[in-house]
Formats: sequence, C-alpha cells, structure tokens
Amino acid sequence: MNRLLLVLVSLFGIIVSSCQYKEDPLVVNTNCGPIRGTVQEGTMAFLGIPYASVERFLPPQPVEPWDTVRSCDHFGPQAMQQIGGRELSESEMSEKNSCVLNVWTTDKRGHRPVMVWLHGGGFDSGSSAWDPGQNLAKKDVVVVGVNHRLNILGFLDLSGVSARYRYSGNVGMLDIIAALQWVRDNIGYFGGDPHNVTIFGESGGGGKVGTLMCMPVAKGLFHKAIIMSGTILNVNTHEMTQALGRAVLEELGIDKTNLDSILEVPYQDLYEAGQRAMAASIGTRRPGTPMMWGFGPTPDGEMLLQQPFQPGFASISDHVPLLIGTTFNELQKLQYNRELTIQQAREELQKTFGNETNAYIEAFGKAWPNYSPQDLLSIDWLFRPKTLITLDAIGGHRQASTYAYLFSWPSPVSHGSVHGNELCFCFNRLHQAPNIVPDPSSDDLRLADTMSSIWSAFAHTGNPNVDGLPAWQPYTKENGELMILDYNCELRHNHDRELEEIIDRHCFRQLDEFRAKVQ
Repeated sequence: MNRLLLVLVSLFGIIVSSCQYKEDPLVVNTNCGPIRGTVQEGTMAFLGIPYASVERFLPPQPVEPWDTVRSCDHFGPQAMQQIGGRELSESEMSEKNSCVLNVWTTDKRGHRPVMVWLHGGGFDSGSSAWDPGQNLAKKDVVVVGVNHRLNILGFLDLSGVSARYRYSGNVGMLDIIAALQWVRDNIGYFGGDPHNVTIFGESGGGGKVGTLMCMPVAKGLFHKAIIMSGTILNVNTHEMTQALGRAVLEELGIDKTNLDSILEVPYQDLYEAGQRAMAASIGTRRPGTPMMWGFGPTPDGEMLLQQPFQPGFASISDHVPLLIGTTFNELQKLQYNRELTIQQAREELQKTFGNETNAYIEAFGKAWPNYSPQDLLSIDWLFRPKTLITLDAIGGHRQASTYAYLFSWPSPVSHGSVHGNELCFCFNRLHQAPNIVPDPSSDDLRLADTMSSIWSAFAHTGNPNVDGLPAWQPYTKENGELMILDYNCELRHNHDRELEEIIDRHCFRQLDEFRAKVQ
C-alpha cells in the first residue's frame, strides 16, 4: 500500500511539473530534457544548450539526457582557442563542453524558418556569442548559433596513422552536423520548421557554409545557404593534412605504438606543436593570405567530397538556393585617413599591378565612377575576385537560384566597408556596435531593417526580394546581377568584371604558384 502511495505521489509530481513547464514560456522540453531560457530584448533566448558530447579527435556523440530543468540563460563555453589577457575558466572555454548552441525565438508555436549561424574566425577561433540573434528573430524566424571544435582539436588529421581516427581531420565540421541534427529533432519545440533551415555565416563561417554544401552527411539538414565574405580558398588535400598529422606526432615524440598518449597532451602544448609542425612542413598562414591550409577541413572523399569555391560546390547541393556576397573593403588596409593624389596612388599600385596599373585605374573608373584616390588602394583585393569566379561557375548552372550582393556602406569610424561590418546590419543590432556605428542615424536604422528583412525573406522562400528594393534577379554570368547594399540600394550588371579580372591576375600569385606545384 505504501509503495502504491509513493508511486501515486511521484506521478502527481510529474503531472504538476509538466503543467508548470507548460505554463512557463521560458521552459522547453527537448529530446534530452527540459531547459529554461531567459528574455533578451523581448525575445526568448535559450543559451548554452548542449547538443553533443565529445572525446578528443573522435566524432561527436549524443549528450547524456537529464531529468530536471536545466538552466540555459547564459552563453556556454567557447571552443579551445588562443586568447589574450586573463585565463578563461572552464565555464568560459572548454574542450569537453563547448558543443553548445543558442536559440532565439519570439513564439514557441508555429513553424517559422530557422536560421543557423556559423561564426567566423577562420576555423581557428570564434564564438556564437559574438553575434546574438534576438533582433533577427523578430523578423519572423528562429535563430540558432553554434559553437564547435576549432583549430587542431577540430581538424588534426590522424587518418594516415590510425583507423580509429579516420574522421579526426573533419570532426569540427561533424560537430556542426550534430548541431543540425539537433535542430532537425528539436527546433519544432521552439516554433521553428525543421524542413526550412538556412545555414549562414561570415568569413570562416561562410567557409563552413560552403564546406557543408560539399558534405553528403549534411544533405537534407539544411535547405538554403548564405555565404558572407567567405570565399578564401581552402587548398588542403587529404595528402597534405595526413602529412601534417604525422608531423605533429613527430613534434610530440609520439608514434603508432603510443598514439593514444596524444589524448593526454595539454591543449596549449598540442596547439604549439601544431604550429611548429605547420611551419616546418607546409608553412604558417599569415592574415591576408589569399588561401588557407593546415588545421581546416580535409576532402577525404567520404565526409567531404571537395573543397568549396574551387570554383563551385559539390553537385549534392545544386538544389540549395544561395545568397552570396562581400563588402567593398574587406581586409584591405584602408587609406582614408591620409591625403593622396592619383599619381601617388599610381606609384603604390605599381608595386602590385606593374604594367597593368593604368589598366587597373581605368577599369576602376568604369566600375566605380565616383572613386577617390584612396579607394584605389583600399578596395577589397581578396574576396570579391574569387566570389565572382564562383558566381560565374554556379549562376544559372544549378537547379536552385543564386543571388549576389556587395555591401558598400562606409562606417563613420573607419570610413570603409570592412570585413564583418555588415553583421550588425543583417542581425539588426546597430545598438550593439558602437565601434562601427556609434550614433546610428535614421538612414543607418533603415538600412539595418532592410538587410535583416532581406536575410529573413531569403530564409522564408529562397528569394531575397523585399518591398522597396529594385526587382532582384538570380545571378548569371551574362547578367552579372549584383545588389549594392547601401543607403540607396541599387542593382549593377557586370560593372566590375574587368577590374576584378585584373585584381585576380595580380593578387593571387601565391595561389597560382601553389596550384602549379601540386599539379
């Protein structure tokens, strides 16, 4: 009798708890257990949700379920990476517990499009906390941000040494796959539609989006893609990454007989050994280099079929609508803070463009008639040329449409439209970007509203057209259609092709030399 009473009391407690959860808008029952979020600027935010558990160099595994309500009201730890200043605690940066994600939603009912954000940092650093999604979520979407393994922990290829670690060169990307699987299985609890998922990212995050478009295991987990300033070419081959993996082991004094001892190497020692191995083998990559290599995704023919942007993507993603673009200045050293004549600019351009310097200036004038001498040296020489090549390769040649943009709004701080400036506009969070736009004007706010609406519209339908814009058509090489995003949004058609071809001939010699070497 006493046992029966205990059972009844327990069942009553479960029923009461369930009712409490239903009444609490900040509690959600996921497939791993209930979580409680918080409120951010009028949006429900569920932060630091575990989506996978990890062991070093192995693919992610499901998390252990929990029974009680888990507090998810603050960002979880970022992945292990190099940081300056104070040492971070385990709750701020972790090897074991960094596979967490964040969800922002305005209504747990319905089936709104889902936008999964992949942070920048070049596969080496970064955190989803950099770009909170509460204001974008107000555009009738559910926003998800993802943390995953980076640098040597995410991309050390030991497949040439042990079958146990056959996927170690891509586990950072496999973490993202696990996050997308979590979205598929759980996002409906947050008011999201698992059958309408857009992946989007900037810089290294754009590279991750392109990489997912070449991964068979990702097929069906997303349905649209946005690549922002992401077309740095990853030149890793499987042979290169396997050789680098062996070089790291040599640096650490580890061989096949004691391979698992690498699991006990402290992260900082492991990272530094990786940098030494890279310097001694394929060389260390420096900022501004027109290609990436080393600890990044490797095309193994199984998890990753090919590198993206070379020039396009694997055919498995031909049905995925794509929005892709760059900023006017990107990572170029800006010259807007000094006086400069055309002749002085010509002399500096000569160092890069040689006997095509005059042709460069003439083509610049055709593309950008109102240019200044400072613009000649400050325009992007890194992302737009390769983005245009990718656009030519895929535009009109896939089942799905491709749309192109260029963000040209100049910050009052830098006087340029630099790498990452567009993020506070498409996320509609100018109030959180005082270093870019300290005192937003009505025109700034209007542009942010327009851009976040474009991103949301694309997530809804795969078409970025919104009221107030010129009719934006899919890109083809013939029409060269490009939306300029600025106070006055306008369309251009192949306006800078001649200029970008000149830039491509002269600014990618290192890439050309590499390709000649490996062919």
